[in-house]
Amino acid sequence: MTVQPTQTTALERGRDLIARMNPDLERVLAERYDEHLPGFAETLIEQAYGRHYARDGLDLKTRQIATVAALTALGGQTGPQLAINIEHALAAGASEREVLEVIYQMAIYGGMPAAINGLNTAIALFEERRKTASSSPR
Repeated sequence: MTVQPTQTTALERGRDLIARMNPDLERVLAERYDEHLPGFAETLIEQAYGRHYARDGLDLKTRQIATVAALTALGGQTGPQLAINIEHALAAGASEREVLEVIYQMAIYGGMPAAINGLNTAIALFEERRKTASSSPR
């Protein structure tokens, strides 16, 4: 199949999406993983963001809230990914309250320990964002 000049590839869609939510993500992933698994960062951007998050049918905020819910229900081992996706949810327009409520809702499905771990991740992230914002020059 020939890609027409007006069509974008999944990688391009993923990069466009990440540019709005977390512009450094691909670089950070590449620095961490590509030495060991060449192309990992690009594959993640293409697959997760270009093929899943960029799909029609749900707005980005809803997709990110669903991701926060799923990572919370999976439990504490997803803490680093949960923090990144909370950041992405906020960048997509979710409020801190919405993030906290969806994490709390997961106590029913993932259990109270999973919700507590999620709340701890979110609260630490919110506090760090406030601290960074207050120390930034205006």
